[in-house]
This record gives sequence, C-alpha cells and structure tokens, in this order.
Amino acid sequence: MNLRLGIVSILLLAAAPALAADLTLKRVLLSTGGVGYFEHEAVVEGDAELSLDLRLDQVDDVLKSIVVYDDTGNVGGVELPGREPLSQTFRDLPFGRAELNSPVALLNALQGAEITVAGPQPLSGRVLRAVPEQVVLADGRGIVTRHRVSVITATGLRQFVLEQAETVSFADPALRAQVDAALAALAEHRARDRRRLTVTSRGQGRRTVRVGYVVAAPLWKASYRLTLPDAPTAGTAPLQGWAVIENLSGRDWDAVELTLASGNPVTFRQALYQAYFVDRPEVPVEVMGRILPPPADTGAIGRPDAVPEERQETRARALITPKHSRVAEDVASVARQVMAAPSSPAPAAIAARTDEATTQVLFRFAEPVSVRAGRSLALPIADRAVPAGQVAFYQPTSDPRHPLASVELKNDGDSGLPPGVLTIYRRDAAGGVAYVGDARLGPLPVDETRLLSYAVDGKTRIDRQHQGSQQIAAGTISDGVLRLRQIERMETVYTVTAPAREARRLVLSHPRRPGWRLVAPPPPDVDMSDTTYRLTASLAAGTTRSLTVVTERPRSETIRLLTLDSRQLGLYARAQELDPKLRNAFAEMVALKRVIDTAEKRLAGLREEHIEIVADQDRIRENLARVPRESDIYRRYLAKLNDQEDALERLAPEIDAAEADVDAAARGLRDYIDGLKI
Repeated sequence: MNLRLGIVSILLLAAAPALAADLTLKRVLLSTGGVGYFEHEAVVEGDAELSLDLRLDQVDDVLKSIVVYDDTGNVGGVELPGREPLSQTFRDLPFGRAELNSPVALLNALQGAEITVAGPQPLSGRVLRAVPEQVVLADGRGIVTRHRVSVITATGLRQFVLEQAETVSFADPALRAQVDAALAALAEHRARDRRRLTVTSRGQGRRTVRVGYVVAAPLWKASYRLTLPDAPTAGTAPLQGWAVIENLSGRDWDAVELTLASGNPVTFRQALYQAYFVDRPEVPVEVMGRILPPPADTGAIGRPDAVPEERQETRARALITPKHSRVAEDVASVARQVMAAPSSPAPAAIAARTDEATTQVLFRFAEPVSVRAGRSLALPIADRAVPAGQVAFYQPTSDPRHPLASVELKNDGDSGLPPGVLTIYRRDAAGGVAYVGDARLGPLPVDETRLLSYAVDGKTRIDRQHQGSQQIAAGTISDGVLRLRQIERMETVYTVTAPAREARRLVLSHPRRPGWRLVAPPPPDVDMSDTTYRLTASLAAGTTRSLTVVTERPRSETIRLLTLDSRQLGLYARAQELDPKLRNAFAEMVALKRVIDTAEKRLAGLREEHIEIVADQDRIRENLARVPRESDIYRRYLAKLNDQEDALERLAPEIDAAEADVDAAARGLRDYIDGLKI
C-alpha cells in the first residue's frame, strides 16, 4: 500500500461533493502527552470524496498531522472552508449578515434595487425607503407597527404596505442569486464551531482509504490495586492495573481498536488554520518627478559573481517577517518529507498485548471498545502477581518518630508500568479483605523497584541523635596567611525499637547532602536514591537496635595570622593535628604576641595615668577659681597642681618610649609572620 499525503488547500467555501462518503472511526490511540491519534476509514470505488466533521479548535492540529493511507489510489487533496467562511461570503455582497434578519432591513440595504410587488397594490420600481409607522386598531383595541415602502416607478413615487403585499421579488436575477447564496451559506454554517473536511481520492476499483490525525485529547490515567497477603514473608502479591479514559471527542466510539500510550512525547500546536500576509514596505507616491534616495549604504560585499546564491536568496526573502518565514520553512520541510516518503505496508491490526518502545509503553486491547460521547470508561491493563515485600520505611521528613508501613514493589514483567495511584488491600487469614491505605506509584521500568508508603507504622519507634565535629587535616603558611584543610564530620545514631510481638524489616532513609561522603556504614552496604542513602536492617519482635550513619566533607579556610589573638594562636600551637613545624611557628608567634601584649599593657597604664592627672587638674583649676588667693587651701591646690605638671613632664617621654616598644614588638611579629613559608 502506498502512503501519500494530499496538499492541504483551504478554500473559501468547499462545494458539497456529489459522491461524498462519511469516514467511520476505526482506531484510537490515547497518549499521556495530552493528544490522541484518531484513524477513520471508508471503502470506496473509483474516484471518491470522503467527508469528516471537525470541531473548529481541532482544525490546526488536523492540518499539522493529517495522514492519508490509500491502498492503490492517489490522494487528490484535502479541502475545508476558510476559518471565517460567513465573513468571506458577505464580503462581496451588497448587504451584510444583519440585513437578513428582517425584510425591512434587506430592502433598506438594497436601496435603488428594482422590485416587483404583487397584492392589493401591484407595482414595479426601485426601492427608495421602508419606514415603520404606528396604526391604531379599530375600536381602540391597540396599536400595531407596520412598514410603508416607498418605490420610484415610471409614473412617480408610490407606496405600499409591506405587511399587505403578497409577494415582493427582485427583478435582477443576479441579486436574487446573491440573496439565495447568502441564505444557503447561513444554513450550511449554522454550527459555527464545526468545519467539514473533504478528502479527494483518485483511483480505480474497490479499495480502503484511511485518514488519521492527532488532536488534543484528555490524557488517560492509570490506577492500581495491590492486595497484600496475610503472611508478611510472602514474596508476591496480586496487582491489578486499570486505565481510566474519557471520550470528549464529540462523537461516539463504536467498536474501535483502542491503544493507550504511556510516555512523554514532544507535542505542540501551530496556527496553520490562520491566514498570514507578507509585510510589504510602503513607498510614497512620486510627485513632480521627485527622486527617491537609495537606502543607507552598508558597504560593498564583493563582486557580483562572488556573492553566493544562498546569500542572494536570503536577500530576496528579507521582506518576509521572521514569524512568517518560520511557518513557510516548516511547511516546506513537511512537503519535502511527504514527497520523499517511501512506500510502506498498511498498519497491522492491533493485537491484545503490551509493547515497550524506546520512549513509551503501548497497551493494545484485543477486543473492540465502545464509548459514547461524553462518557468515561475503565479498562484493565495489568493483572498478575508481582514481587512485593512489606517493610517499615523511615523518612524523618514524613514522621520523625515512626516509620511508614510500605511495600517494596518490583516490576518483573516485560514492559514498564505508567505512573498512577495505588490502592492497597490486605487479606486476612480467614480470606477477608480490608483497605489499608493509598500510595503513589511513579513510572516503574522493567526490573526496577519502588518503595510505596501507605500508612504510619505507630508500633515501631525510632529515636535519632546528631553530633557534629571538626578536625584539622592539614595546614600551610605563606604570605602571612594560614590555609587550613578541615574535615567536618556529622554522626547520626538511629535507635529503632520493634513492636513487642511483631518482627520488622526496616529501610531507613538518611538524607544525602551535596559535598558530603558516606563513611559508615561502608558504601557497598548501602543503597542510594536520588536524595537519600537507604540502610536495611531486620529486627526481631521486641528488640532494639542502633544504626549509626557517619558522613564527612572537606572544608578549606583562609585566615590572616595578624588577626589572631593570643588565645587563638595558642590553640593552633597545641593542635596535634598540625605538623610540628606549624606548631613551633605558632608557639613563636605566641611568644611574640605576649611581648606585644606586655608592651601594650604598659602603654595603656601610662596613658590611663596621664588621663587621670589631666582630669584631676581640671578639678583643681575649678577649685582655685572659687577660693581666696590668700587662703591656705589656695596655696595647697597650687602646690598640687605644680606636682602634677612635674608628673606629666615625666610621663611624656615614658609614653613615647612605650609606644615605640609596642611598635617594635608589633613589627617583630609582622616580620616573623611575613618570613614564614611552611
């Protein structure tokens, strides 16, 4: 069977084909990508036209994805009305759509048209105007509105009442045809949100034609039911998988071949059912021989024969806007692919099986499926026993004191399982079934395992304690800077107590942090997820067990040695983790720092003494101003003030010498540090 695609041509109004046949929906593929593939088919003989009604919001997708399979014939084309068929219909008519709402509006819109009136007042002439008038009924029984039409005839102006005329006809046959065509268009497009697509097939003999396309569709949902056995040590549990689908296509699905695809395909829309126009520059009209200046010069680009044809073509397309250019390139690309498409056999009938492709899992139903429009349906996609173990799964972020009752589920089938909700039941020893909780199942590829939590295990208790520490690993000194490499260590102890009468298999989740490495337990004994380490332990009934997790990370620290005080220098001098040369250097810095501290202490004492004397002098001077000059107290204050001046004269050189000592001691430490390179 040859695969051919017709060139899509959007017409203003598609003429109704004389031998049109309706396509019947035969196959549906629903994807979790939010789209669906719908395939219709019809048996035709000779040349034929196949019609299909579409919703307006589906037309863009259909134009993007439509594919036609013909056994032996050729596809002549695909036609459908324009996006705004009625506006295009009335565009060239002498009246608008609103004028067809009443005869009065139509007559007034066609002012000057020649009409013929039959009735109590027969006449012929050209319409002048139709105006309303109020008429009081006999005996005052009410008021009615009627319309008086003025007509210019050969004998002059005449009038008639429109409601009393038997017939009013337009004399011009072309005008009558326009009115008839407008009314026919209104009837054809009464369903304003639908379009009729027509596929033309050219060929001979009896054959099957198939038309398929991809449009938006509700994504189908998977849900599961898992029944846990009474014995916790049982290795398997029955799993049922169901698919929930909705038919919102607007038409019934009657015995269709249904396929469900689980994957994450790339899907997008493009406004193909929209008219685009190329932007053209507007130039002024030349008046009085005015000459247009050339565009701004951008420099020479080489000789004419040196300009690549590719660049010349680029210049020729420069007036097309980028958006329109991309659309044109996309259409051209599709056309090239269509022309180059090789012959391929017809799609095989869908079998009842599950297939796993590179990017998706397909669920094919052996029996035809029927779903009325607007209805939902649940269909089984899995029913088998799977490896399942019951565990207590501890996640501190979920519950800091208790683990979660969970199931460790493995997919040992031939294809992956799509994501969905999981309802969990438990069967007791007597055969009864009870609901125990819900879980969420993510995508489960073949041979992978997932932990599914469904309830809090309040019988099992877990305590945890954290303790952090830092340890110096190495250090160097150069350019007056201490560079340390430290090891930061975090130890977490989990103490787990099992129920008094029940054993537990525990899976403990410990967070993984960027930059940290696992030290204990040994990494080969630990499983990992994207964000956690997972430790496994078995506990007998009523027992308590401790699990210790140790993680470390390296840290680098840079410290300017001159910013350290004596206490900090002493800590590094006593740090056994450092090299002996470093410790000796720090011990020397401690000694030099003590010299500085001693000199600074002496300087501070001298300055304090100086401040005290100056403050006392201020007090004495105030007192001298208050006592008589001939008094003994005045002479006493004066003598003390004299002694204080002598003390200040003595302190001045001592302060200068102490400052020099501090500077010398500080310079000694600085020079020592600057000379270190360890």
